[in-house]
Amino acid sequence: MEDALEGARDIIAEMISEDATVRNKIRFLYSREAQVSSKLVKGKDLDGAKFKDYFDWKEALSRIPSHRLLAMFRGENEGFLRVRIGVDKEEALEVIERHVVKSRNESADQVKDAIADCWSRLLEPSIETEFRISSKEKADEGAVKVFAENLRQLLLSPPLGQKRILALDPGFRTGCKLVCIDEKGDLIHNETIYPHPPQSETADAMRTLSRLVEQYKIEAISIGNGTASRETEQFVKRCRFDREVKVFVVSEAGASIYSASSVAREEFPSYDVTVRGAVSIGRRLMDPLAELVKIDPKSIGVGQYQHDVDQGMLKRELDAVVESCVNNVGVSLNTASKHLLTYVSGLGPILAENIVEFRSKNGPFRSREDLKQVPRLGPKAFEQSAGFLRVEDSANPLDNSAVHPESYAIVEKMAKKLGKQVKELIGNDTITKQLKADEFITEKAGKETVQDIIKELAKPTRDPRKAAKVFEFADGIFKMEDLREGMIVPGIVTNITNFGCFVDVGVKQDGLVHVSQLANRYVSDPNEVVKLHQHVKVKVMEVDIPRKRIGLSIKEAE
Repeated sequence: MEDALEGARDIIAEMISEDATVRNKIRFLYSREAQVSSKLVKGKDLDGAKFKDYFDWKEALSRIPSHRLLAMFRGENEGFLRVRIGVDKEEALEVIERHVVKSRNESADQVKDAIADCWSRLLEPSIETEFRISSKEKADEGAVKVFAENLRQLLLSPPLGQKRILALDPGFRTGCKLVCIDEKGDLIHNETIYPHPPQSETADAMRTLSRLVEQYKIEAISIGNGTASRETEQFVKRCRFDREVKVFVVSEAGASIYSASSVAREEFPSYDVTVRGAVSIGRRLMDPLAELVKIDPKSIGVGQYQHDVDQGMLKRELDAVVESCVNNVGVSLNTASKHLLTYVSGLGPILAENIVEFRSKNGPFRSREDLKQVPRLGPKAFEQSAGFLRVEDSANPLDNSAVHPESYAIVEKMAKKLGKQVKELIGNDTITKQLKADEFITEKAGKETVQDIIKELAKPTRDPRKAAKVFEFADGIFKMEDLREGMIVPGIVTNITNFGCFVDVGVKQDGLVHVSQLANRYVSDPNEVVKLHQHVKVKVMEVDIPRKRIGLSIKEAE
């Protein structure tokens, strides 16, 4: 008899589990009241110390921010946490019983037993899995959005421009790798100096630096922000040069990835990784966009749990960001690398390589029209790419602007209307203000397009990026032990997340400005207040040396 009842309950449990109405009611319950909780795996408290905040945590799933959920999932994947997404069992059973149980008799008692079995064995695991997947997807979207915005800001970082640069990849025992690059970013000299312990050849290093600055007419010095960065910066500032030389500290995140890549080996086949890395540090100061496109965006160090999110989604979003930035800034057809050209709309790897090969064989492009001679670059590719490619020394001044060749006739009509030459319109805001967009509308160019053309004529080759500025850390602060609570120090924003931003104050460990410490008002998105590489003043709120954590505040420093 009991076996028969057990069999019947199993059948009922299966029927309930497959009932679409029941499942939807439970999903609705989860969407309103599900809690995500995490517990420490027994005996893992020391190894999993970085997840200490989540050893005993519970929060409503509907309100948990993406970074916290991804942190919990990472802790679970690494074996330190147990994560559960669930609702109150009694409430769930009541929801099911209201739909399934139709009477009050012995049969109803058997159905209730079947419901309890269905919940624990079938429904709860199934619905929890559904919500794990959906919440992970939502968290991934949030993290990818943060990464994409950070990448956009990084790629559009202020460039110094075409200057002669001396770049230093700092180090103690192995010395500082030094390279000199010309205005085009080509390597013209490299060697190693040892200004720091254990060698401490400071005087020799100073003489070498001064000689190279004079010999190669160096205009700026770029220092990587890794090991020995602050010490190298202080050393450089003690040197005397025959000219004014600005000193910049730049992020070297991803430089090691680049230096060991096939791209770097192709560019510098006869040099080792240390030289390639130093060149990358110098070029990042000259033009961050042109250099960073050579590196996998995930290795640039501005993401949030980038290795935990859906990699396909991440790649698609980041590639779109890179392409958008490249097209927004524009590309010099005669100096751009094939890696930069790859991201120009309408080109891609094959056409980019063909352009570079054509340039090598035939010399610089004299006009945009010359693009049509590049093998396999057809009318469609020309139409899509031409407006983003610049030819600085072309006989047609429009070739060095964002005006597309399709619109050259419109500009010529504008010039004729004003009784001027086309070149007289370019950069002359006084003249272009006389133009009325309505008079130049065509079948292919509407009013907005004509207005954009007029704006471009007023400020041709305008770069949306600002000019690079020198930043200086506080004197005497080199390590965490030098920081004291209450100090107000300068810093530079290195990463932005949903929960705040990280700021480098010169101690090799970035500090966190929690979103609540960004401003004297509610901040829903840190990007409303700070931008990547922004120079800020911060107040030191906490220094936790054992956990390598620094708490900072921007609002308290104001």
